[in-house]
Amino acid sequence: MKILVTGGGTGGHIYPALAFIKYVQSIDATCEFMYVGGKRGLENKIIPQTGLPFKTLEIQGFKRSLSLDNFKTIQLFLKSYFQAKKILREFQPDVVIGTGGYVSGAVVYAASRLKIPTIVHEQNSVPGITNKFLSRFVDKVGIVFSDAGQYFPLHKTVLVGNPRAQEMQGIERSDVLSQYSLKPSIPTVLIFGGSQGALKINQAVISALPELAKRDYQVLYASGERYYRQIEEEIGMSKDAFKNISIQPYIHNMAEVMGNCDLLIGRAGATSIAELTALGLPAILIPSPYVTNDHQTKNAKSLEKVGAAVVIADNQLTGSSLVAAIDRIMNDADKQKNMAKASKSQGITDASERLYAIVQALIQEYSHSK
Repeated sequence: MKILVTGGGTGGHIYPALAFIKYVQSIDATCEFMYVGGKRGLENKIIPQTGLPFKTLEIQGFKRSLSLDNFKTIQLFLKSYFQAKKILREFQPDVVIGTGGYVSGAVVYAASRLKIPTIVHEQNSVPGITNKFLSRFVDKVGIVFSDAGQYFPLHKTVLVGNPRAQEMQGIERSDVLSQYSLKPSIPTVLIFGGSQGALKINQAVISALPELAKRDYQVLYASGERYYRQIEEEIGMSKDAFKNISIQPYIHNMAEVMGNCDLLIGRAGATSIAELTALGLPAILIPSPYVTNDHQTKNAKSLEKVGAAVVIADNQLTGSSLVAAIDRIMNDADKQKNMAKASKSQGITDASERLYAIVQALIQEYSHSK
């Protein structure tokens, strides 16, 4: 079996794809993969480290305002479309899976024109423009949030979940927090704003540090590389007084760390939500207001609705509102337990298996129709 996977731009498109690939490789060592990404996306840093065959296309998105750049966007799409056809003819995949991002638009569309079985995977509750466009041409649409189903053809849409969640299974309590100068036995709050950090969250955390330092629980905070030095300068020598707080630029073993924390605070990206629900973690979510269609707010509200999360709008986040929200959860064992149960109920931990079943069914369907 040969599977071509395409998606890029952000980790939210890349990590689910890699989780699926890892799963399939674990059950079928003979399966061949190729990954196609954009020339400027995050995939250029991530995919080469995996050893997967990797090709790139030059592509960009449409500007929402009238712009001459949109003519270039059309030119690049057409160029990428024909390049994608060449890649597909050379690799001859049995199925093509797109996980989002502009590059997947050209590749999946080209595959559909070549009569290759196609699937798109939508991680958010509100789909991006690429997947909405592709849904008219692909064979199946896999969704993570049931709310997303309203945007796609009903007969093609399947609730799959996020493959990244399946990777979180089997994580057990350990002494991993000691790597960050924290005590594994003390209840822990994990705060992070994504791989690059988030300015508004940083500002709130810095303001909250004096109060958080008085609490019985401890805090592990990943500031993001670009903000870490600034935070160190602002805190100065006073950081030595924060014995129950560990500030790190980045957490490389995030999955294991999450599995050893009691409350997660961060943005509401699709990957983060897949991870925390797989683990059954209570959360305080601060959706980014700078994403397409405000999809993070809708992601977060879907968890708040079932009691798994508390949502704080970015423009309402302050040090005091953050501390108050943390205290309400960390000082109430019953509330923690109920939120954890609600979170776990939203996790789909066999997403890779579900997606692989769709792959096999499509390949069989196409082989019978030939």
